[in-house]
Amino acid sequence: MSSSAPSVIGIIGGSGLYQIDGLADVEWRAVETPFGAPSDALCFGRLGEARVVFLPRHGRGHRLGPSQINFRANIDALKRCGVTDILSLSAVGSLKEELAPGDFVLADQFIDRTVARERSFFGAGCVAHVSLAHPVCARLGDALSAAGAKAGIPLRRGGSYLAMEGPQFSTLAESRLYRSWGCDVIGMTNMPEAKLAREAEICYATVAMVTDFDCWHPEHDHVTVETVVRVLLANAEKARSLVKRAVPLLARHRGACPHGCRNALDHAIITAPEARDPAVVARLDAVAGRVL
Repeated sequence: MSSSAPSVIGIIGGSGLYQIDGLADVEWRAVETPFGAPSDALCFGRLGEARVVFLPRHGRGHRLGPSQINFRANIDALKRCGVTDILSLSAVGSLKEELAPGDFVLADQFIDRTVARERSFFGAGCVAHVSLAHPVCARLGDALSAAGAKAGIPLRRGGSYLAMEGPQFSTLAESRLYRSWGCDVIGMTNMPEAKLAREAEICYATVAMVTDFDCWHPEHDHVTVETVVRVLLANAEKARSLVKRAVPLLARHRGACPHGCRNALDHAIITAPEARDPAVVARLDAVAGRVL
């Protein structure tokens, strides 16, 4: 993509958010990737002058559990469609007293406790190591904060997201452990999503929408789907309002990301050119074509 080309905003909808209202020129289109099928067809449209690509993370109708999501295919598909920025919307549990159901958190750090997922586009035949010290793009965070203020949606800026495998909710011992680590929210889907977005050189930000207190809270000692769904529906309405205001702000951006997200692979690939597997390189055409 040209450095002067307009941004294309990708939106990954989590539990309870399977479509984006207000899009014009809507077209759902299947996208093939070398990593298999994404969670669903992708929805292409416009919010004003901004180009938007929406992907329901669990598929429409919530067909996929956290461990069945093909995260690599999802990110590769968005990259193939020209997406430069990803807004990831996710339902989470709270690990802090001050974060109540209905609150929104712009998480900026992650602890990955998943165990059954492909975590990288790279591997045997082409090895790469990207920096993940700051996995969330501050530019996207600024836009979301401004959009939240305009929409009247309080957003807490910053926080650590503990990604667990699921699909079961935490045991009490696990919940207490994660609280002792200083984590703020817990969810099942933002890892390895954020890692893969960085490898694909896509700016990424998380909007973590609190649905419950996990199971650590003495007055909320267990999590039920019924309780979560009730809060999900209310959160989804606020999320749509937030997206409508954030997308135009992000679409104004031109050029490189000032935080280096779009150049994450500049010095990341360690395999010598003559040692790279041509089949692996071919599979990385969208993700790493800029540097390969």
